[in-house]
Amino acid sequence: MQQAKGPVSAGEVLGWLVLSALAPGAAHLRAGWRKTGLVLISCYAAGLLALLAVWLMNDLDNLAGSLIDNSRLTAIIVGAGILGMAWFGLIVHSFVVLRPGRLTQNGQIVSGTVAGLLAVVVMVPFGWVGQFVWTSQQTLNDIFQENPSDGESPALAQPKPEDPWAGRQRVNILLLGGDADDHRVGVRTDSMNLASVDVKTGNTVLFSLPRNLENVRFRPGTPMAVRFPNGFRLPPDAAGGRSDLLNSVWEYADAHPEIFGGRQHQGPKVLMDTIGYTLGVKVDWYALVNMWGFARLIDAIGGITINVETDVVFGKYNEGLVKAGTRKLKGADAMWYARSRTNSDDYTRMRRQRCVLGALLDQADPGTVLTRFNKIALATKELIRTDIPRRWLTHLVPLALKVKNAKVTSVQFVPPLINTGYPDWEKIRTISTKAIRDSSAPKPALAATASPGVPSSPAPKKTPKKSTSTGTSTNPAKGLTEGCGGAL
Repeated sequence: MQQAKGPVSAGEVLGWLVLSALAPGAAHLRAGWRKTGLVLISCYAAGLLALLAVWLMNDLDNLAGSLIDNSRLTAIIVGAGILGMAWFGLIVHSFVVLRPGRLTQNGQIVSGTVAGLLAVVVMVPFGWVGQFVWTSQQTLNDIFQENPSDGESPALAQPKPEDPWAGRQRVNILLLGGDADDHRVGVRTDSMNLASVDVKTGNTVLFSLPRNLENVRFRPGTPMAVRFPNGFRLPPDAAGGRSDLLNSVWEYADAHPEIFGGRQHQGPKVLMDTIGYTLGVKVDWYALVNMWGFARLIDAIGGITINVETDVVFGKYNEGLVKAGTRKLKGADAMWYARSRTNSDDYTRMRRQRCVLGALLDQADPGTVLTRFNKIALATKELIRTDIPRRWLTHLVPLALKVKNAKVTSVQFVPPLINTGYPDWEKIRTISTKAIRDSSAPKPALAATASPGVPSSPAPKKTPKKSTSTGTSTNPAKGLTEGCGGAL
C-alpha cells in the first residue's frame, strides 16, 4: 500500500536512493511499499548472514582453494552478472516508487540524472568481480590442464576430499628455470630447485641443485640408466664444452625418443625422476618457468627491492651493471642480477637466484596482486609450463597459503658441501633426509627460518648466530633469504 506522501525534495530522493544501494528495500519502506521493502531487506540480511557463516565456519585457506574450482568460478561469474543487473533494477525501481514526478522540473532533471548514474555505478563492483574471476579462470585453465600431456604422478592421480594426499606427509614439486628461446632448440634447465612441503604445516625445504652437476646417476631399471649405467657422460663438444651436465638431462631425453621406445617429450619425466632419485624423494610434479617470462612477472608487480651486495656486471660485452646497494629492480635487471656469471660462478648465481625468489615471495603482497592483477595474469600465462592437473589446485592453493607463513629453509648442493665433478650421492641423500626431518619440526616461536647448527628448542630465544660455512655445519639448511644482504 503506497503512502500518500513521500520525499518532497531532490536531495531527499537521492538520499534514499543512496541508502537503498547500501540497504536494499530502504526506499520502498519510505515510499510505503512495506511488504516489498521488508522482503528486500530481509533477503539482503539473509545473504550477508550466509556469507558471514561461510566465512566463520570454514578454514580460510581451504575456502580459498574451494573457490578456484572451475565450476565455482563459473558460478561466481554468473552470480556477479545477475547481482549487478539486480542492483541496477533495484535503483531504478527505488527511484520510481519515490515518485520523483512530484518534484519541480529542475529537481526531476537533477534527481533523474543522478539516479541514472547511481544505477550504473552500483553495477561496477559486480562487473569488476566478474572480470577478475573470469581472468583468473582463463589464466588457470591455460596453465593447468585437466589431463596434462606430460602425465601425472600415479600416487596423486585422483584426489579425495577427505584425504587428498593419501596419507602422505609431504608433497614435492620441482621448480625449474629454463632459458629456452626462439634461437635455441630444446629446453635447458639452468635453475633446478625442489620444494618439499609438509602438507600439515606448510614447512618447506628448498633444495637447489647446480646446473653443472656431473656424472648424474639415473634410477636403476630406467631407459636412461640402461643407456648410461655409469652415469651421464658424453664426449666433449667441438668447442670443449660439456652437454652431459644435470641441466642437459631434459634436453637430451627430448632429443632421443629412441631410448624410450619412440615416445616423444620425455624430458620432464626423466628430469623429475632423476632429481628425485638424486635426493631420495618422490617428485610429484614440476613447474618450468621461462626466465624472461619471470622478468615480465616482476615488471607486472612493479619491480622488486633487493640488497645488491656487490656490483653485478652483465651483457655480452659486459655493458650492463646492477650497482651495489638497496635497489628496486625492474624485471630485466632482476633477471640479469640472478643469471649473470660475469666475474662470478654458478654457485654465486644460485644464491642470487634464491634472493630474487625470496624477494618476490615477500613483496608480492595481496594488495599488489589485486591492483595489478590483469598484468600479473597476462605475465603468468607466458611464464609457466607444468604438469600439475587443474583439479589439484583446490588442494594446492591452501597448501601454498600455508607456506607463506611457514618455516622455509634451503639447502644448496654446492662446494664445499659437495664436489660437483665427483658428487657423493649418499651424502646428498643423507643431507636431504635430515633437512626434511628437521623441516617437519614446529616453527620456532621467534625465528623465521632454521639456522644451521642450532638445535631446536621449545623455549623462545633471540635470533641465533648463523653458520658461515655450509661445509662444516651439521645442518646446511638455511633461511631462503639468508646471505641476501640483510632483511628488507
